[in-house]
Amino acid sequence: MKTRKLTGALLLLLAVAALPSTAGAMHISEGILPPQWAALWFAVAIPFVAWGLREMKIRSAREPFFKPMVGLIGAAVFVISCMPIPVLTAGTCSHPCGTGMAAILIGPALTVVVSSVALLLQALFLSHGGLTTLGGNIVSMGIVGAYTGWAVFHVTRRAGLPLWGAAFLAGLFSDWATYATTSVELASALPGSGSFLHMAAAIGLSFMPTQLPLGILEGVITAGVYRFISVRRPSLLECLGVATAGGAR
Repeated sequence: MKTRKLTGALLLLLAVAALPSTAGAMHISEGILPPQWAALWFAVAIPFVAWGLREMKIRSAREPFFKPMVGLIGAAVFVISCMPIPVLTAGTCSHPCGTGMAAILIGPALTVVVSSVALLLQALFLSHGGLTTLGGNIVSMGIVGAYTGWAVFHVTRRAGLPLWGAAFLAGLFSDWATYATTSVELASALPGSGSFLHMAAAIGLSFMPTQLPLGILEGVITAGVYRFISVRRPSLLECLGVATAGGAR
């Protein structure tokens, strides 16, 4: 019965995520970045994706349960990042990302991989983001989001913060760092009469009405997921190396 309910809830989330909407501007849309900037972000993203695939191969050979775990986390990132919220001040959409949560559980390198797959599927089938801007979206959501969440979690753990508190801050700052990076990417590529810093600040401010509360919500979700797993399957956290938060994977 529990399995049936969980499956039904997941199907409902996927159905809602797939509904037609005006969220074509979610992520950086097709054609927004000039070719040279699109190429630059691809050049930055590719080594991180390659490193993540290498890490996947190594850990899957060492830990047979790990590949299904990565698939489950990837599905969660896909669903979470498919929930658009209009940004009325910018004519675009915000959304939670899920990369802070993923980075805690499977590490930042693998989070880059699952984020890349999620972003590619969203661009191909949901018109969220674009193919030419895929590199920029991977950099902001996959790379910056994942490594920020991972770093915040481990730094705050070493500072003595409880695990749930470290998980909350990981989700919070992962989300905010993603949108700060998106603001920089847009400001560096879009023409304007003001300076680069002025444009980046203006774009960042346009995201604040939705992204400040979304970041807090994502922190709550990340802490809740960690709490749920720690109660139901604490051995899983130990296998993943999260329970001690000793070092990174």
